[in-house]
Amino acid sequence: MKSLALIFGMVTVAILTGCTTTTTGPSKILPNYPAVEDGGFKVPAIAQGQIAKEYSRQIVDYSTKEKPGTIVVDTNAHFLYFVMDDGKAMRYGIGVGRDGFRWSGNAYVGRKAEWPSWTPPQRMLKRQPELREFAGGMKPGLKNPLGARALYLYKNGKDSLYRLHGTPEWWTIGTNVSSGCVRLINQDIIDLYSRAKTGARVVVF
Repeated sequence: MKSLALIFGMVTVAILTGCTTTTTGPSKILPNYPAVEDGGFKVPAIAQGQIAKEYSRQIVDYSTKEKPGTIVVDTNAHFLYFVMDDGKAMRYGIGVGRDGFRWSGNAYVGRKAEWPSWTPPQRMLKRQPELREFAGGMKPGLKNPLGARALYLYKNGKDSLYRLHGTPEWWTIGTNVSSGCVRLINQDIIDLYSRAKTGARVVVF
């Protein structure tokens, strides 16, 4: 029973290298993001109106000096931009770090993973010893805090421990919920993963 309670908590408390949130989910309406069959998992649909229009994935005009292929994260506006050609960008709604946990600076995509496993870092295990059963890693799946994809951010050749990652908690998009990691709904991180290359520049402000 303890394990079942913990796993249930992992669904509603999305944890990534210290990124946490406690939320509740509302009711179904009409699909906006359709369900996706991916990697042996079925990512659930997201109903029409459950994500604000401005946070839905869309191509926008975007003036920047950054080269195409760069990822720009605007933590205040809760937008992530994938820079494209001809003054355009693919824009995604995101959840970011809550007050006191947001960060800014430059990084790059050090590696990418589809349906990654998740291992709580040591600092988290000290705060939450009940997570020790996952010290060897939590297997991939719809309940995994990293979701369908993860882009691992590196600085100076080292893992920063920050991630761009998926989440089933679509209701947290557009809010400050984490300890510094950037979350996208699973359908959007799958799309971003297909566009972003390993080594891509990431700018966070």
